[in-house]
Amino acid sequence: MFQRLPDTATAADFTVEVDGTTCAARAGDTVAAVLLMAGDGPMRRSVVSGAPRAAYCMMGVCFECLVEVDGLPSQQGCLVQVRPGMRIKRQNGRPEIAP
Repeated sequence: MFQRLPDTATAADFTVEVDGTTCAARAGDTVAAVLLMAGDGPMRRSVVSGAPRAAYCMMGVCFECLVEVDGLPSQQGCLVQVRPGMRIKRQNGRPEIAP
């Protein structure tokens, strides 16, 4: 669905793990951009209805891109830059609260 502009369509610099699957990423990409490029489902599900949600504003205002990053839940994917080896998980419903 989403693809890079022709002048920026170079090979991936590194990979990240998204729900146990390896995904290509480049320096400067955000977690939300990597998930949109993967195109394999919503970024999260609503805590109330379970409805699928995806990045909307891409600038940290709407909170629709909440994901778990390296074990930390409810991270705004549009504001977090990917790093090599990062582990990203989609949030399905309410995140667990640490005791």
